[in-house]
Amino acid sequence: MKLYRMLTEDDTSAFCHKVTAALNKGWDLHGSPTYAFDQATGKMRCGQAVTKEVDGTYTPDIKLGEQ
Repeated sequence: MKLYRMLTEDDTSAFCHKVTAALNKGWDLHGSPTYAFDQATGKMRCGQAVTKEVDGTYTPDIKLGEQ
């Protein structure tokens, strides 16, 4: 099955670490990163979609971050 996650974080090194951790767990980048202003917090936010092929059958209770 193919899994999908959208990683988001404030525009700090924490975002890069989050993406790097996912890549090191076997996730692949999907598309281009996003960058937008969060008016509620007054900060810039980053986003990156990632996908991963794993064995099994999809169910909504899968904890994607643990894959």
